[in-house]
Amino acid sequence: MPYVNPELGYTCFYLGTSRERSRTLILVSRILASAAQKSSLPPRDLQLLTSNLDDYKRSPCNFFSVPTYSKSLSKSTMPNPVLSSIAVVASFTLLIVLYYLSARVKRDTLPDYPQLSGVPLPKPLWDFDVRTAKARPYRPFRWDYHQTMSLKKFEPDFWLELESTYLDRLKQRKELYSQYKTDILDALPGSSSACVELAEMVIQFLCARYPRHFVFTPSTGIFNNRILEQEADTTAWRYKGAGEGAGIEALKFLMDHVPEDFLVTQENTKTGNYELIAGVVCSALGWTIQHKLGKPLHKIHGPVPDYKEKMEFSMNRFFSKMSCDKPIQRGSWGLEIGKPLFTPPNDPHLKLRETQLSDLKLEDIHLRVDWQTLRRLPISRAIIFNYKALFTPFSEFRNEPYIPRLVAKILRDGKEEIMKYKGTWHVEHRVLPALDQWALEQEEKGWVPKDWKERTLDEDPFFPGWDRC
Repeated sequence: MPYVNPELGYTCFYLGTSRERSRTLILVSRILASAAQKSSLPPRDLQLLTSNLDDYKRSPCNFFSVPTYSKSLSKSTMPNPVLSSIAVVASFTLLIVLYYLSARVKRDTLPDYPQLSGVPLPKPLWDFDVRTAKARPYRPFRWDYHQTMSLKKFEPDFWLELESTYLDRLKQRKELYSQYKTDILDALPGSSSACVELAEMVIQFLCARYPRHFVFTPSTGIFNNRILEQEADTTAWRYKGAGEGAGIEALKFLMDHVPEDFLVTQENTKTGNYELIAGVVCSALGWTIQHKLGKPLHKIHGPVPDYKEKMEFSMNRFFSKMSCDKPIQRGSWGLEIGKPLFTPPNDPHLKLRETQLSDLKLEDIHLRVDWQTLRRLPISRAIIFNYKALFTPFSEFRNEPYIPRLVAKILRDGKEEIMKYKGTWHVEHRVLPALDQWALEQEEKGWVPKDWKERTLDEDPFFPGWDRC
C-alpha cells in the first residue's frame, strides 16, 4: 500500500518482496525515459524520480518515492498549467502501475514459511531418481511396549519422502477418491485458510527437496510436476484465500501430487479442544474421514487402548503448547496380509483379522508402518497430522539384526489390549516360528549376542546397519 504525505509532496510506495525488483526497475525506467523525452514532467520532479530510482537500484530497500501534487505545493513547482496537468496524470499513472506490481508480487509470491515457522527448508536432492528411490526402513519397535506418544525429533529433510511407489500410489489414491468421494476428502466451513497454507508449505518443500522434479512459478501460480508431466494452476484456490471451496481445492491438489494423508486440526476457542476440521485420507484402516470430522482429539482416539487413562491429558497439553519450530515425528506399525491401503468399515479385508488361514504364506505378509509428522502452521496456527503408509515384505526381517527377536518378544508378551487393537493375531501362527528361526540364525552368525535382553534399539526407529542396506 502507498503512504501519501501531502505536506512533503511525495508518496512512499512499498513494492513487496525483492523477487520482482528487475521487472519493476525496467518498467519505471521506461516510464521515466518517456517522460524525459516528451517533457511530460517538470525537470525538478523528473530529477527527483530518477534519483530515487538510482537509490532503489543500489539498495535492497523495497520502498520507492513518487512525487504527489497537492494544494500545499507552491505554484513555482508547476510553472506550466498544461505540463502540470500532464505531470499529475503521469504521477498517478505511475502509482497505479507500481501498486499493480506490488499487488502481483504479494499475490504470486509464497510466504516465507521457513522464516515464519522456524523450520528450515530441506537440502536439495539434485540426483534423485523416483524410479529407484527407497524409503528409509522404519522399524518403530519398542520394548517395554507401553501405549505412549513415543515422539521423535523432526528431520526437516524427511517431512515428505518420495520413493519408487510414487506413481502407483497416486493412481491408487485417485481411484479411491473416485469411488469414495467425501469418505476420502472433506473440509468443514472455516478450514480453507489452514488448507491453503498447508498446500503452499508442501509446494515450497517439494520444490526445495526435489528441484529437478517440481517447479513453482510465482508470476503465473503454475506448479509443474515433471514426474507426472502435469501442470497445476494454483491460482484457482490460492487467490480464494479463506473463500468457499478453497480448502477442498487445496486438499485435492495435495491428493493429486503427494502420496501422504493430511489431517487438519484447529483449536475450538469455546472449548479449548483441538478438533479435526479437514483432511484427505486414503490410508485409513477401519475408518473414514467422515467418522472423525468435527470431533475433538479424545473422541477421535476413543478406540485406542489406555488413551483416556494415560494419554488424553498429555496429548491435549502437547497440542496447546506446541510451537511452530518444533514439529515431531513418530511411527505406528502392524502386520498385514497383502498391502491394504484403505479399508473402510465393513470392508471384506478386515474379516481376515478374525481367522488364522492354514494356507497363509510368509510372502503374503507385510509390515505396514505409518510414519507420521505433527506440526503447527505459523499463520493459521492449525496443527497438521500427516502420515504415509509404507509396506515391507515380512521376510526382510531375516537380514535385519535384532529385529526378529524384538518383534517376537512384542507379539508374545505385549499387553493384551494393545495387541488386540493392533490386530496381529491372524498372522502370528506363521510369523512367530519364522521369527524364532531367524533370531537363532542371527545369534549363530554373531549378529546378536546370545545373552542380549530385548529392548528398544539405540538406532530406533531403525536397526544396526540400516544405512548400508
